[in-house]
Amino acid sequence: MATPLSYRDAGVDIDAGDALVEAIKPYAKRTLRPEVLAGIGGFGALCRIPKKYRQPVLVSGTDGVGTKLKLAFAFGRHDTVGIDLVAMSVNDVLVQGAEPLFFLDYFACGKLDNRVAAAVVKGIARGCELAGCALIGGETAEMPGMYPAGEYDLAGFCVGVVEKKRIITGRSIRPGDVLLGLASSGAHSNGYSLIRRILERDAPDAAMTDAIMQPTRIYVKPILKLLRSVSVKGLAHITGGGLVGNVPRVLPRRTRAVIDAHAWPRPALFDWLQRNGAVAEAEMHRVFNCGIGMVVVVAAGDARRAASRLRVLGETVYEIGVIEKATGAPEAVVS
Repeated sequence: MATPLSYRDAGVDIDAGDALVEAIKPYAKRTLRPEVLAGIGGFGALCRIPKKYRQPVLVSGTDGVGTKLKLAFAFGRHDTVGIDLVAMSVNDVLVQGAEPLFFLDYFACGKLDNRVAAAVVKGIARGCELAGCALIGGETAEMPGMYPAGEYDLAGFCVGVVEKKRIITGRSIRPGDVLLGLASSGAHSNGYSLIRRILERDAPDAAMTDAIMQPTRIYVKPILKLLRSVSVKGLAHITGGGLVGNVPRVLPRRTRAVIDAHAWPRPALFDWLQRNGAVAEAEMHRVFNCGIGMVVVVAAGDARRAASRLRVLGETVYEIGVIEKATGAPEAVVS
């Protein structure tokens, strides 16, 4: 007679999964908003739309952390990639003027290590706190044979809300408008396939390792406060594609952004990457944010007030360029 098998024999530990849910509940609880009707543990998460919205429009986004996770495995740093996960989605919904409401995560691994998983989810909860959105649910999937030992994958999903008449579309952007650049915290979660190739040539010291693993900056709270006092025409989250790839996404036809690369100090991380990878300048601006994580487009007459407001709110701000008249599709030029 065959030996009886259990799910644990097949590589899935249900008890460990249940223990993880209990362990992360206190972190998730700190992120809850008044609109949340049920906490983690149900089949679905319930959230009301805030009553202050008259014509609410939901804005959704999803993203992952990319191959930055490979460095998290290599360096044994699991406490900040959760912040990266949240940041990539909440910053995306923010550019349309949306307030992030709630976030869900997906954590998948071959064998569940509760210590590692709890560190990751704690980071996710911290990211949600920084963004003011609720971590109201998620999925932990233990799938033997799907992932190498010690590795996992992450995905995140955010839903935000914006008043219909306050959606930021970029359609009002005109020649003469000014681009304000908000400093990034590092490479954020983009370009890490190239970063990993560069690391194969030259191992970083402890300070550079810290710079490489800095979590993505979350711009939600200061930008939402800015929107209450200044008319913002456009917002661009600088992710994969850099300034040249992302700024045009918010520009109307027959305009271009002319960006002065000398308008802000390039962080040492990017100089190190360029030097050790012999990366061309144009490629740097096509792959990395090079020190600017969010771009705010305002009328020239509002630029000084917007920059001052953002600085009061804790952001490092630079006037990095202007909008010019052009022909055809929108573009960004960095010089």
